[in-house]
Amino acid sequence: MARGEIFQAEIFQVSGTMYKYPKKILFCILVVMTISFLLGVLRDKTLLTPVMEKSGKCSCCDANRSTDTITALEGNRTFIISPYYDNRDGKNPSMVRILSIIHHQEVKELYCYFCCSSDNHVKVSRALIDMHSDRFGFPYVTTDLLCEEPPGCHAQYLSVHTSPSGEMTQLPLFQIQNREVEPFSANFTVCISTMFGNYGNVLQFIQTIEMYQILGAQRVMIYLNHCSPQIQKAIQYYIARGIVEVVDWPIERHLKPGNAWHYSLDPKDIGYYGQLATLNDCIYRNMYRTKFVLLNDIDEIILPFSHTSWDTMMKSLQQQKPNVGIFLFENHIFPQTVPVNVSFSNISSWKDVPGYNILQYVQREPDRPNYFNARKMILDPRKVIQTSVHSILKGYGDHVEVSLETALVYHCRGPLQKDLPKTSLITDKTIWKHNASLIRNVNKVLGQISFQ
Repeated sequence: MARGEIFQAEIFQVSGTMYKYPKKILFCILVVMTISFLLGVLRDKTLLTPVMEKSGKCSCCDANRSTDTITALEGNRTFIISPYYDNRDGKNPSMVRILSIIHHQEVKELYCYFCCSSDNHVKVSRALIDMHSDRFGFPYVTTDLLCEEPPGCHAQYLSVHTSPSGEMTQLPLFQIQNREVEPFSANFTVCISTMFGNYGNVLQFIQTIEMYQILGAQRVMIYLNHCSPQIQKAIQYYIARGIVEVVDWPIERHLKPGNAWHYSLDPKDIGYYGQLATLNDCIYRNMYRTKFVLLNDIDEIILPFSHTSWDTMMKSLQQQKPNVGIFLFENHIFPQTVPVNVSFSNISSWKDVPGYNILQYVQREPDRPNYFNARKMILDPRKVIQTSVHSILKGYGDHVEVSLETALVYHCRGPLQKDLPKTSLITDKTIWKHNASLIRNVNKVLGQISFQ
């Protein structure tokens, strides 16, 4: 696939042999296709070009700057997360992509108000509303609002409104991110989406963060809704050491978030506390900060078999697949109901820490026949346009499913197959390859944090 060419997760094709149709029908089909194409061109030209300029200079570009992660617009049907400058598409090199959450039926028109740095004038563009295809039945959906920046504007801030004639002084301003491309500050960044529900699995949390570092992560980003006081202590420890960055995610102030992936399982406004929005935001926040992004839950570790680090594994995979930017790894459940006794030394203090010890869970469930086996990803963020949890929705270039011989997602959680006999579990002690480093690092952390 050529550079700049976009793939979408779902492609519908019409097949057939045209010479079997009468000439009049063929002519009608060609006319309809031509008109549809021209209408599409006109639509894109209309939606991605400036529609008006506000008269005179505006001091409003210096006020009302939003610092919230989620900002509601008037009517509470559109919620802005952040705008990102995105010049990867050669057809629209001055496009701004505004990551948002909107009601999939009730939002019909939105407009971008650009605060032009050159003369402090305000110029308005109509937004192309691009809803992500994975909504899972919920009324609110992660959405890209696409606005082309007016020529010569070079805006640092913009606002969004439902009308092209709104009053600018009443609108919140959002800083446009990713204007400047800088050298990478990390090779691997792990994105942890939507920590919620008073999460308190302290020991496994610390072990997982330490495993990420052992395998090569320089940064872990957590979208934090709620957690226990003990987890908050651990998070503050890692923030102070420059490992963890926290993005405040108070989605319940604006919407009723569900605890399930599909509306039929928990009929609320949005699924999993807005997980899809956080994953997309994490990719764009790290677009030019990191070489690779991992999309994980906090109870998951992408664990290589034949390599000791993500760096050596990814170098090998890229040598085999030089045109691939998205790598998908099989998710395997290591149920927390089947611990094994371990005789590692220097872990006696761990029993006083709330949570699960991942070194005790080395039995994994076999794949379920005729079921979707979820995957998690390591990806080049510059190759991604839109993502879901287990796959990319839109992107540039190719993707590959990495074989189980190379790595798996070690997912230590409650069982998925509750009635499975223990004799059917597969012993997999790969995590033990890192036991010496993990024990040493965890003990260092526990020596500096008191959870009493």
